[in-house]
Amino acid sequence: MPYSVDNKLVVGISANALFDLKLENDIFLKDGLQAYRDYQIENKDKVLPKGVAFPFIRRLLHINQVYQEEQPIEVVLLSKNSPETGIRIFNSIKHYQLDISRATFMSGKPAYKYIPAFNISLYLSTNEHDVNLAIAQNYAAGRVLETAVNDREEDWELRVAFDFDGVIADDESERIYQTEGLENYSLYESKHRQEGLKPGPLADFFRRLAIFQRLESEKEEADPDYKRILKTSIVTARSAPAHERAVNTLKYWGVSVDEMFLLGGIQKRNF
Repeated sequence: MPYSVDNKLVVGISANALFDLKLENDIFLKDGLQAYRDYQIENKDKVLPKGVAFPFIRRLLHINQVYQEEQPIEVVLLSKNSPETGIRIFNSIKHYQLDISRATFMSGKPAYKYIPAFNISLYLSTNEHDVNLAIAQNYAAGRVLETAVNDREEDWELRVAFDFDGVIADDESERIYQTEGLENYSLYESKHRQEGLKPGPLADFFRRLAIFQRLESEKEEADPDYKRILKTSIVTARSAPAHERAVNTLKYWGVSVDEMFLLGGIQKRNF
């Protein structure tokens, strides 16, 4: 019987986001493709350092260890490596005991076209060009920015913060604000406060996270000592009374969020 991913939360990850491949990329840029291939094959048993998205993927896959019957999470590797250079990638996956077994190796070509085939709700890559190509096809994709990897291995909590307009919900309200100003935006939102917004690019990812949140609520009811893994937040420039439409949108979708920050123009980065 075919393996189904229809009811799973599927995340696609590039090799450059999961592992630190700066050295290998430098070899490719300086000496070319064949030198890169030779290096990867010669070092196939050398474990790659953790990449910037590694902590997120590690925590996400931990959900399957807690919910072994449901197995709600699937992570798929979408790689520009060739199959032979990809051996090192999977050897590193095995070393870190990551439950990743499905992949595409495209030998230099972008893999975004296979996002719908894998039912991927979110594609993450460090490559801005590849992310833009995916977004141009209306796929949910995000660029993982290069930062220092600070991963506490004893910490399994997964904290996911979302913007709202143009991210979880569509940009209908944002367009009003940008074209007609704050006063008309406020009047528009007040008039339509009981109407839910249409889904945005990350709505499917958010909704599938919400399914896992319901599993956690059930587990918490059965076991008061259970410690939740997932915490979700919405960090939005909205403020009262425009927050009412955001709250009603989530209500109509049948999803909930742990925290909501209504910043009214305060810098989001502080939060």
